Amino acid sequence: MKVVTSIIIVLALLIAIVPQFTDCESQGKMLTLESGKQVSMKCHWTARAEIAVGVPLLAVGLLMLVSKRKESIRNLGIVGALLGLMAVLLPGVLIGVCGNDDMICNSLMDPALVLMGIVVIVASLAAIWLSRSRE
Repeated sequence: MKVVTSIIIVLALLIAIVPQFTDCESQGKMLTLESGKQVSMKCHWTARAEIAVGVPLLAVGLLMLVSKRKESIRNLGIVGALLGLMAVLLPGVLIGVCGNDDMICNSLMDPALVLMGIVVIVASLAAIWLSRSRE
């Protein structure tokens, strides 16, 4: 169980931190309007929203690490799986990333978040399954 929770904790940190350095704004690219004003692209807001996924996921992992009751671990596993799903849906469906395939958010941030989210879902489901055998 400690391996599974350690994976969730590490991925929670990566989900919150990696997008902050792989969005277009961190690379100095912004949209310039006709008025000359510069605004953030969609990938910047996806990166910000991933903080809101990573922080509660970190709490889930830490609580799962110290929890002794199988019901608690099962419930935390459900929450972890839902947060993993959110990590996948934010760049792909809910907010999105830039439309240009050459941008760093398309080549690095989106696939990384999808992969990390899927691994979080699998680890959370493994925690649920392992909690069934605990006494």
